[in-house]
Amino acid sequence: MFDIVKTWYQNKFSDPHSVTLLFMLITSIAMLYFFGPFVVPVLIALVIAYLLDWPVTKLQQFVPNRTLATTLVILLFLGLCLATLLGIVPVLWQQMSNLLQESPHMIEQGKEFLLHLPETYPALISAEQVKALVTSVESKVIEFGQVLVSISLTSLKDAVAWLIYLILVPLLVFFMLKDKKVLTRGIESMIPKERRLITQVWSEMDHQIMNYIRGKVFEIGIVGSASFIAFSFLDLRYSALLGALVGLSVLIPFVGAALVTIPVAAVAMFQFGIEAQFWTVVIVYGVIQALDGNVLVPLLFSEAVDLNPVYIIVAVLFFGGLWGFWGVFFAIPLASLVKALVNAWSTQRVDENPLVEKGT
Repeated sequence: MFDIVKTWYQNKFSDPHSVTLLFMLITSIAMLYFFGPFVVPVLIALVIAYLLDWPVTKLQQFVPNRTLATTLVILLFLGLCLATLLGIVPVLWQQMSNLLQESPHMIEQGKEFLLHLPETYPALISAEQVKALVTSVESKVIEFGQVLVSISLTSLKDAVAWLIYLILVPLLVFFMLKDKKVLTRGIESMIPKERRLITQVWSEMDHQIMNYIRGKVFEIGIVGSASFIAFSFLDLRYSALLGALVGLSVLIPFVGAALVTIPVAAVAMFQFGIEAQFWTVVIVYGVIQALDGNVLVPLLFSEAVDLNPVYIIVAVLFFGGLWGFWGVFFAIPLASLVKALVNAWSTQRVDENPLVEKGT
């Protein structure tokens, strides 16, 4: 067994290019793991910079220099963010406030519905099972309320930090876009010359990450808008809030859609009861999710999601547990990175391995 491991190690890591790639990978993971909370503004700025790099590059063809193109794109982006903040956030806040005020009544109505189930379906469920379920749900609701209170108190402490982020992130994005070539050359100067595999992996990932971030923004907007329009047409209450939740749910592949089904179904059942309109809402929501998974995602992420769903779910669980929200957001690119690393080491050229004699 030891000889097998030794042979594998010599075949894969005797090449200086492989050692450099492994060193860079370990260093990057260690820095993110130990210093992740301190580089959150940089991560946010990187995401926005990837999103805006394409319009800056296109606009640069019509303006004198990249600085002006970057300035115009940043101003347009900030204007859109401000318009969204002033136009959509107040509506979402009002609907969330109304939903929280009605949630106790919705919970009581749900309890009554569950308590009547043994009378309607005595062969399927017993009164004791319903009582145990109600007790479990009540305890979870209380626990969730305590978590919300703790989060709100924590967010008050971090308010100053978020205000600083609102200033630092746009500045970081501006200089990342304006000085892209200078920053890229600076990073290249710190990497050892044995960088063939690093270049191979980066060239494979750079385009994928850019398309993934841009596609994810489009997916959130399309799915959220379609859900809002459909819920409004069906006269479902809190349609803007539920549409926003459905749109944001695409950040978590597979799992997000299942989680958002609960509030959508709960609001529909509270408003319509178990009637035809309730099932109409559920069917329309299912159609939106099916179109998203089978039509929209393949169109937007044809390159980035060339992965088996099992790998994607494992990536969401692993990287989400490791790095929280950012691990979930970048689960697919990180899984693609692992795939690119495996491909790089697997396709290592034989003639560059000093342990393998030429002609053998």
